[in-house]
Amino acid sequence: MQPAYDWMASKGWQPQPFQRATWEAYAKGKSGLVNAPTGSGKTYALLLPALLRKPKPTGLHIIWITPIRALAREIQQSAERAIEGMNLAWTVGVRTGDTSASERAKMRKKPPNILITTPESSHLILAQKNHQQWMKGCHTIVVDEWHELLGSKRGVQMELALNRFKAYFPELQVWGISATIGNLQQACEVVAGKEGVLIRANIKKSIDVRSVLPDEIEVLPWAGHLGTKLITKVLPIIHQSKTTLLFTNTRAQAEIWYQQLLEADPSLAGRMAMHHGSISRDIRHWVEEALYRGDISVVICTSSLDLGVDFRPVDTIIQVGSPKGVSRFVQRAGRSGHQPDALSVIHFVPTHSLELVEAVALREAVADDIREDRLPLRNAWDVLVQYLVTLAVSDGFYPNEVFAQVQLTHAYAGITPEMFEACLVFISQGGTTLGEYDEFRRVEINAEGKYVVNSRKTAMRHRMSIGTIVSDAMLRVKFVKGGHIGTIEEWFVARLKPGDSFWFAGRSLELVRIKNMEVQVKLSKSKNATIPSWMGGRMPLSAKMGAALREQMQRVHQGIRPDELGALNPLWHLQAERSHLPAENELLMEYFQTREGYHLCCYPFEGRNIHEGLAAMLAHHLSMERGQTFSIAMNDYGFELLSDQEIPIQEVLETLVFERMDVSSDLEAGINAGEMARRTFRDIAAISGLVFQGYPGKPVKDRHLQASSGLLFGVLQEYEPEHFLLKQAYREVYDNYMESERMQQVVARLRTLEVVLTHPEKPTPFAFPIMVDRLRERVSTESLEARIKRMQLS
Repeated sequence: MQPAYDWMASKGWQPQPFQRATWEAYAKGKSGLVNAPTGSGKTYALLLPALLRKPKPTGLHIIWITPIRALAREIQQSAERAIEGMNLAWTVGVRTGDTSASERAKMRKKPPNILITTPESSHLILAQKNHQQWMKGCHTIVVDEWHELLGSKRGVQMELALNRFKAYFPELQVWGISATIGNLQQACEVVAGKEGVLIRANIKKSIDVRSVLPDEIEVLPWAGHLGTKLITKVLPIIHQSKTTLLFTNTRAQAEIWYQQLLEADPSLAGRMAMHHGSISRDIRHWVEEALYRGDISVVICTSSLDLGVDFRPVDTIIQVGSPKGVSRFVQRAGRSGHQPDALSVIHFVPTHSLELVEAVALREAVADDIREDRLPLRNAWDVLVQYLVTLAVSDGFYPNEVFAQVQLTHAYAGITPEMFEACLVFISQGGTTLGEYDEFRRVEINAEGKYVVNSRKTAMRHRMSIGTIVSDAMLRVKFVKGGHIGTIEEWFVARLKPGDSFWFAGRSLELVRIKNMEVQVKLSKSKNATIPSWMGGRMPLSAKMGAALREQMQRVHQGIRPDELGALNPLWHLQAERSHLPAENELLMEYFQTREGYHLCCYPFEGRNIHEGLAAMLAHHLSMERGQTFSIAMNDYGFELLSDQEIPIQEVLETLVFERMDVSSDLEAGINAGEMARRTFRDIAAISGLVFQGYPGKPVKDRHLQASSGLLFGVLQEYEPEHFLLKQAYREVYDNYMESERMQQVVARLRTLEVVLTHPEKPTPFAFPIMVDRLRERVSTESLEARIKRMQLS
């Protein structure tokens, strides 16, 4: 390792203790997981010993896997700096979805010594003919930002690829790199096996959380409107900083903030840029390089810059709205002070008054080193089916051999021979119901018992469909006379007609036409353009954040209100005057009447997803007893049932509804599980290959994809209700969307609480934002703000 020590010394760096520990473990041939703060040198902890293992490389030796494309470029630059600094003769290649066909063809003929790629591209390697020979010199695989993959189908996809690679090369060393999460030891075992070593850096990252306070606290808050009203307070922060990343939680929010900042301060033109996943690769790369060089000073971004892209000049982070999770907040804060021992400063901009409580909860959770767990997925059969077809597309596979390998993964540790056989029957015969149709018999069994794909069409379509990210159909946005700007979801564009204007990538664009799945536009002078919205924008409160939030509410109840909690005193006083401030052993319920009807509000402080399930179960119980119908609304603090008839609130209390709840059966009865499973099945069908998502540049329209998967769902529901993919769809609804396991814990907690029922004469500060969220869905032609203003004054 002397060349590494010499090179680091030439840079004025000293190896950190965790780097030396990693070098030592690597030298012993071990695999494991490295955990260290952002900017502390995690990359070089693994890259340097892997480079020095073979000073004169002859083929592919290192595969470096990253979950996002932006990080791939940073890893490439880090590798090239180290190679040059240590006078090595290594070559570095990047293969992601952005890599051109010609570059990929060159790599197939002659692989680079280091390949930086994504989980999806690692499976494309497995789909190549003779891929084992192609990668025969590989001795190290590193999975970067493992915490981002763990707990997702991409993580399962990665487990399967690693499992196959280790079967090819028993001496292969597999390492993960992870930020701090609650279950690091488990994360280590999933990526590196039970013998993997966990190496943690003893570096305490200092994070300074500074809330941006409004001049006046709105005592009847509502979500979304406050953030941009604080622009006059955000601008001085930007101007006092050399470089700033302003994080929003959604792409639509990023577009709004970019426009409003530019309107408030035109001097930012040319100094400010935007970065999110729908903007084209070329523009994203330009933004990353311009920020690195110091050509721009402000970037409005989303999770596309959450991960470890190294922007060393950045000294300030602004977070707009609560990120709803401690780990995500710490990750973003770490983008500033991106070196060991440097202070990370993050300014918290609330989008409504109550989010200031979350700011306090986040600050204390960070100080107490609280992080969320990322629990690995189990039994994702759609991913396994896709993997088996991938193996059949390449050189084929023998079932007994693959079954033995798959059993070694965490994701399929409990798989039975019968379940594996069901997967084999599905890919080779289409299963019991679909076996009559040739398109579902994708894999053949040759005379030797090997499963292979002989159809070139099937092989081509499968390679194009590899991956587990199924988004709504995306259309390319490009100028009529000019280049590609980015992509936008089909459902949004379908609402526009030629001549309409919308904001995208920081520009006002006029729709000219939609042609061949391409949105052709020209620049518009309209300042009243529509802001695009994307599906799946709202993030639910994590369990750890919910607990931290309830701790703060207990302090409010006790009158302990430092900092932001004290700034909210006008709101607390109104809540106490109209209703009650609940203690940690109390469950507050409010019942009141307005012109809309009868409102029952309940405040468990558990997050929007949990509240949706609780509201559905409570509504189900009440409707069964009284035949009453309800509309439901919820936010992260509580939920509302609204009815045009009186709600038998006394019966709710006397019959102890939460005591009688059976989560598994009541959830199924209370929510439209069938319809939710139907939509979930759309993704399962695409991943498993039941439906084809289309060719490059000609994707299947989203409504057609939904119709095809919906038809298959109906057929299986009627003729094969025990089909493993159908059962998986229902399980995902309960486990992932409704968080059934956590719901069990929440209901158990609610049973221990004392119910405090109040009858406020007017909506309270807790109830008001929930009511506004419901209004958003069905507001009349009058503007939402005008309607809300009248409600506040009434």
